[in-house]
Amino acid sequence: MVKGNGASDARTAKVIQLYASPPEAPSREQVRRRHPSQQKSTERTDSGIERTPATPRRPRAPRPAPPLAGRPNPGGAGHPNTDDFLADPADVTPISKDMATRLDAAGLPVRPTGSPLFSLSGLRSTVADSVIAGAGYLRERLTGDYEVDDFGFDQHFTENVFLPAMRVLFDKWFRVEVTGIENIPAEGGALLVANHAGTLPIDALMTSVAVHDHHPQHRFLRILAADLAFESPFVGQLARRTGSTLACTADAERLLRGGELTGVWPEGFKGVGKLYKDRYKLQRFGRGGFVTTALRAAVPIVPVSIVGSEEIYPMLSDLKPLARLVGLPYIPVTPTFPALGPLGLVPLPSKWHIHFGKPIETSQYDEQAADDPMVVFDLTDHVREEIQQTLFRMLSRRGSVYFG
Repeated sequence: MVKGNGASDARTAKVIQLYASPPEAPSREQVRRRHPSQQKSTERTDSGIERTPATPRRPRAPRPAPPLAGRPNPGGAGHPNTDDFLADPADVTPISKDMATRLDAAGLPVRPTGSPLFSLSGLRSTVADSVIAGAGYLRERLTGDYEVDDFGFDQHFTENVFLPAMRVLFDKWFRVEVTGIENIPAEGGALLVANHAGTLPIDALMTSVAVHDHHPQHRFLRILAADLAFESPFVGQLARRTGSTLACTADAERLLRGGELTGVWPEGFKGVGKLYKDRYKLQRFGRGGFVTTALRAAVPIVPVSIVGSEEIYPMLSDLKPLARLVGLPYIPVTPTFPALGPLGLVPLPSKWHIHFGKPIETSQYDEQAADDPMVVFDLTDHVREEIQQTLFRMLSRRGSVYFG
C-alpha cells in the first residue's frame, strides 16, 4: 500500500482548492432552493466505490495508486464529487449485480486496463470485425428492414457501421478507461453534461461509444451538436443518422421526455478551441439552458468528466484572421498541423479516461423552477464545479499522458 507524502498531499489539496468556488454563507432562501447533493456532509466513509471494468479483458496486476487516490481531501475543503471519487458509492441503486467492487490487497479498486498501444494483432482483429459487420449491414440494408426516427436517427446504420468504426479509435488508439457507468439510469431520460476539448469534437463520439458498449442495456447517446455540424453536407447527414440533433431547447426537451439519453457539451467552441496552456480549465457554461431543459423534463443530470481529449491535438495558437475570413470559429496550429499537411489531422494517441459522476436529481423541483434564474444559475454552477473538481482529481492520479 502506497502511503501519502504530507507535502505532496498539501500541494495537491491547494491545487484543487485554488480552482474551487470560494465558500460563501448562503441565505435562507438559497439553502431552501439548493439541491440536497450540494449540502456539505460531515460524515465520510472509507468503503470502496462500485466500478465497472472498462473492458471484459483479463485484468493485469493492479498498479499502485497515487497518494491522494481514495482518500478525502487533506485540506478539509469538502466537495460532493471529488472527496468521494474513489471513496463512496453513488447514491443510486446499481443497474446490474455485475457492478460488484473488485479490490486489490491494499483495499483499493482495481484499475481497468485497455489494449496496449500499437497492438497490431488487436488492430487487425478490430478492422476484420468492422469489415464483417459492414458486409452484413449491406445485406440487411437491401431488404429494407430498418427504421429511421423523426430526428433522422438510423439505429441499424449506427450499430453496424458507425460504432464498429469508432471502436478502432476507442479500444486501440485512445484505449479509453470507463468508470461510473452505474450512474447512468437503466431506462428513461437523462441529460449527460461533459467538458469539451480537443480541437475536433472527438470526445463526443468517444462518449457515445462508452455509453453504448459499457452500459448493460447498450443505450444510445443522442448528441446535441452545434449548427456548424449540420451545415457541412457529409458531416451533417452522418450526424443525423448516428443520433445527433441540433442543440436547441425544443429538440433536447423532446428527446428527454421521450426517455432518451441526451448529451450536451455546454462549453461549445470556447472549450473545444481553447489553447493547450488552458487545458482542463472549464470555460463558461453559457446561461444554463441545459439546466432549464432538464428541469422542464424532470430528468437527472449526469456530470461527465473526460481526461485525454486535450492532448490529441495540442493547440498552440489560433489563426483568428484566417478563421474569420473563411467563416470558422478557429483555425488551430498544433505541433503537427499545418506543418505535416494531411498527416497533421491524425490525432495523437493519448490515454483517455471517461468518468460518469453521481446523478443530480431535478424531479423534486416544481414547474416554476425552470423559470427561476436563481435556481438555474445555482444548478449550472453546481454541475460545472462537479466536473471541474473531478477533472483535477483524475489528473492527480494520472500516469503517462500517452502510455497510461
